[in-house]
Amino acid sequence: MAKKRIGIMTGGGDCPGLNPVIRAVTRTAIREFGWEVLGIEDAFNGLLDLEYRSPHGNVWLTEAHVEGILSRGGTILGTSNRSDPFKYVKTVEGKKVETDVFDRILENWQRVGLDALISVGGDGSMAIAQQAIGRGLTNIVGVPKTIDNDLGATDVTFGFDTAVNVAVESIDRLRDTAESHDRVMLVEVMGRDAGFIALHAGLAGGADAILLPEIPYRLEPVAAKIAERKANGRPFSIIVVAEGAKPKGGDVSTLGDREAGAMRRLFGAAARVAEGLGALIELELRATVLGHVQRGGSPTTFDRILGTRFGEQAVRLVARGEFGKMVALRGSEVVAVDIAEATREPKRVRPDDSLVMTARSLGVVFGDEA
Repeated sequence: MAKKRIGIMTGGGDCPGLNPVIRAVTRTAIREFGWEVLGIEDAFNGLLDLEYRSPHGNVWLTEAHVEGILSRGGTILGTSNRSDPFKYVKTVEGKKVETDVFDRILENWQRVGLDALISVGGDGSMAIAQQAIGRGLTNIVGVPKTIDNDLGATDVTFGFDTAVNVAVESIDRLRDTAESHDRVMLVEVMGRDAGFIALHAGLAGGADAILLPEIPYRLEPVAAKIAERKANGRPFSIIVVAEGAKPKGGDVSTLGDREAGAMRRLFGAAARVAEGLGALIELELRATVLGHVQRGGSPTTFDRILGTRFGEQAVRLVARGEFGKMVALRGSEVVAVDIAEATREPKRVRPDDSLVMTARSLGVVFGDEA
């Protein structure tokens, strides 16, 4: 087999498990095939500008570069959710505008002499990869990453397990202080459009109410649950709120309009719930926003192994010339699916999801009860 030069980049938000993927790609490519591996800095930024430095720039990876990174969170390559080459932000006459700079990607691809690209990212990164394929950069293989677990075509994405474990540990700690002070604790977790973290962490953490983006809520059922617990001698409650949760007939809580090249920033979901509940209950309320602590830290065993399996299989897809594919977990097996399939329909929590039904059976309310 001819010696290849492959690139690997990590895009979108960071998450635990990225470094195990980078390690597996590098070691498999070098050991199994004798290839060269270019670590591309900050997603497509490193291909838009080959002199880009933030802080290390692109690097030809060796086994020494990936030694000891299996347990590290984040990504040694850096990442960006503002490097979309089809909507790249430039300042024109003092105003930020989105422009298409993809031709520069193709030019630099040729200059470096890359044969293939492994793109590690979530739904946004996979959508960009699919668009790049349509524009002529066909030799792309995808690896699914997102703590939200909202990417279609795969049962689970790495990063999700770690994020849920962080959330559950936080809920456990907050329960102690909630019970000690007879308070209602609201725990805001990540989940812009998909409530998987909230659902799994809420169920595992014994939450009394879980508010999801997919199930618009009313506050009255939540207040009734809190009152029921108080009447039964349990004057404290735990409410898990996804950052994208919204009231029935309302919208998500944000910091304002979307900036050029970025998504709308969500802000204040739990605080809004706390403010509304304050008029309905007599107990003290406290809101805790977990935020980016769910993204950082050492990956769990599950995410280390899944990231490793994904990285190794991604290299083998390149070796077989199976481009336009994404590795995915189906049951216990890692398989190849079309990137187009992965981006066709986002994965969401269904109101009749088995975990939702389990939670309801245990008395958890979701705010949509009569």
